[in-house]
Amino acid sequence: MSDCLFCKIVAGQIPATKVREDEHTVAFRDINAQAPTHVLVIPKRHVPAFGALTAEDGPLLAHMANAVNAVAEAEGVAGTGFRVVCNNGAHAGQTVDHMHWHVLGGRNLGWPPG
Repeated sequence: MSDCLFCKIVAGQIPATKVREDEHTVAFRDINAQAPTHVLVIPKRHVPAFGALTAEDGPLLAHMANAVNAVAEAEGVAGTGFRVVCNNGAHAGQTVDHMHWHVLGGRNLGWPPG
C-alpha cells in the first residue's frame, strides 16, 4: 500500500533499525520503546489489522510466530520472558494500519498491561 508507513519500511523508502528480515517478515526496533527490548515484527505483505486475517493466513501467522521467537532469542529475552502484543483497531491502540506484533522484554512487565 503506497501510503502505509510500514510498507515504506519494507520497501526501504523509510529507514528503520532492522534486527531481522526474511522472505515474509521484517523486525525492527520501535522508535518509541516501552521496554529495554521493544521490537516490531511485521509481515512484508500489507495486512491492515489482526482482524483482517482469514483462515488462509495460517501460514503467515506461523511464520510471524517463528520470527517473534527468533527475535526474542537474538535479543536475549527468550529465557527470562517477553510479551507479544498485537493491537487491533483504534480503541486497542493501533496507530499504524499494518498488522504488527510488539515484542517487549528486558524488564519486569506488570499486569494488567493498561
